[in-house]
Amino acid sequence: MNLVNKMILKCAFVLAVISVTTQSSLAKLTNKERNILAIEAKTIDLAKSLTTDHSWITFPDYYNRKFWDNVPAALRAEYIAKAEGYLKYEWPVVKATDYLEIIRSGARRQEVYAACSSALITLVMGELVEGKGRFTDQIINGVWYYSEQTWWGWSAHISAQKAKTGLPDVNEPIVDLGVGEVTSNLSWTLFLFKKEFDKVHPLISQRLRQEIFRKSLTPYFERDDFGYMGFKGGRPNNWNPWINYNMLYSYLLLENDPSKKVAEVQKILNSLDKFLNGYSDDGGCDEGPSYWGAAGALLYESLEIMKDATKGKFDVFDNQLVKNIGNYFYKVNIHAPYFINFADADATTGGNPSAVYRYGKAIQDPTMQQFGAYLAKLGNWGEKPMGGKICDQIRNLGLLEEIGKAPAKEALVADFWLPDTEVAGARDMADSFKGFFFGAKGGFNAESHNHNDIGTCVMYYDGKPCLIDLGREEYSAKTFGSKRYEIWTMQSGYHNLPVINGVDQKEGANFKADKTTFTANSKSAAFSTDIAASYPKDAAVKSWVRGYTLNRGKSFIIKDKFELSALKPAATTSNLITYCKVSEVKPGLLSFQGDGYKLNMSYNQNVVSAKIQFIEVTDRSLKRYWPNGVTRVVLEFKKPALKNGQEVIFTPAK
Repeated sequence: MNLVNKMILKCAFVLAVISVTTQSSLAKLTNKERNILAIEAKTIDLAKSLTTDHSWITFPDYYNRKFWDNVPAALRAEYIAKAEGYLKYEWPVVKATDYLEIIRSGARRQEVYAACSSALITLVMGELVEGKGRFTDQIINGVWYYSEQTWWGWSAHISAQKAKTGLPDVNEPIVDLGVGEVTSNLSWTLFLFKKEFDKVHPLISQRLRQEIFRKSLTPYFERDDFGYMGFKGGRPNNWNPWINYNMLYSYLLLENDPSKKVAEVQKILNSLDKFLNGYSDDGGCDEGPSYWGAAGALLYESLEIMKDATKGKFDVFDNQLVKNIGNYFYKVNIHAPYFINFADADATTGGNPSAVYRYGKAIQDPTMQQFGAYLAKLGNWGEKPMGGKICDQIRNLGLLEEIGKAPAKEALVADFWLPDTEVAGARDMADSFKGFFFGAKGGFNAESHNHNDIGTCVMYYDGKPCLIDLGREEYSAKTFGSKRYEIWTMQSGYHNLPVINGVDQKEGANFKADKTTFTANSKSAAFSTDIAASYPKDAAVKSWVRGYTLNRGKSFIIKDKFELSALKPAATTSNLITYCKVSEVKPGLLSFQGDGYKLNMSYNQNVVSAKIQFIEVTDRSLKRYWPNGVTRVVLEFKKPALKNGQEVIFTPAK
């Protein structure tokens, strides 16, 4: 499975909840009433500029046989073979007990909802490519299945309804991520095959259109209280562009009333503005690069749709915030597929090569554009059937030649600093993944998909992991519930951070970094932040300055300097999480054996003692990245004192 398809699968299971932050509680990020999109809509007079028929669509339709016949033969054959596997597919019922499992065991039963979606997409793409009508009946079965289904969403999100959670209320259609995805696929299916459906029976298209509006488009338009919309306060996260992207396409495809279509599009722009208003000026995605694929990337897709649907009049790609949201993605690249993965983000991602390439092209950023082409080559993009929704696959098939021939280069920036998000990174040398790379963060402990991780870092060598951020375990009801921070991967003690007087960091917007700085020159890069305020009073800490220094081409140093207000019986330690095999060479010197490299870590044995703890990884999600288990190195202060400090130095082993 190539990297792109892996990313698609990851995105399918990225069930982000509405951001836990609110306007009143944001410590580092505040809503700014920029309203970039509403202003642009007013400037171009959206009512006059929006194309209300289908002439804006640049995608090939079912009857453009020249396009479909020109899809590379091997790729066409694979699309058709995959669709043939569903010719006798029995469309399963989503049982009441499938929904109820979320309140019984916490399991999401995601595979139940994903299976039918994959079947429909595969059949549609097979029929588009082949064009012989062999798959039409099964496509009809698919749209009839969805027409008869009570709800198209995911069980974890039923709690948004007024009725008791556990089962969907047919009288209150909720529009969540799952509903948005299905709405898009069904809208494109109806648009592409309406004439074929009508040849079979006119009620097929009529019923499907009715259900799309009843279950999705009408409740979205009539309600303002879905949290991700942002109209009731709070800072929306990736749900906002993810759902709005799907809704925008669907309104443009299916709404027949021109004035209502304008109103629907305007509402989506107003909602997307809430997402943009909550973004920091530096464009940093606090949810991490894998979530950027459902946040910044889908914001871009929506803006591109608006440009197409207005014949180029709606164009905000020269806006600096829009540019910054784009170039964030390549700044946090370590050495693809590894990216800086703070919070719930995945340690690896293939990105979305097409979106990265086109985003870079739209904002005239050659580094981003070339990186998109690089990711395409890295993931053997186009050699296998595309992943994603129907619209995404059609678009990307049309870009195979352009992206395949485009200049490709990995984005490996020397260093970067996002002063609002408080994330920084640096490597030994620009345009090379060789040697040291580190990323570090300040911020606060109420970020979207938050971990209690203020002041943590990642450090890689030759593009391979050394000091890591674990990421998150497989999602369950507990992940986004009141017991979230009982999960070990969410706790500061399992990040590259200290435990102070036996106390970990605390979640909440009031627990934050202070005096975070980053400087860089040709010889070094240094990050510093005071993390004392991220710990509760029980930690009895006045200040704890955590610093990271990269001496380019030589060493990586972690330094702590602290002052406590009291000493407690519990130990104070500095912890490191690594994917390396760690062994003691001698007191004061540890060996870190990584993938193709070896580093030495020296420390002052008179100040701290080192304990090496191996942790077996059993969770399915974590095993994707850390299948061999991880190691925690615990550096315990030997002689507790109110004022103290220590440093560790990583150097290449000779």
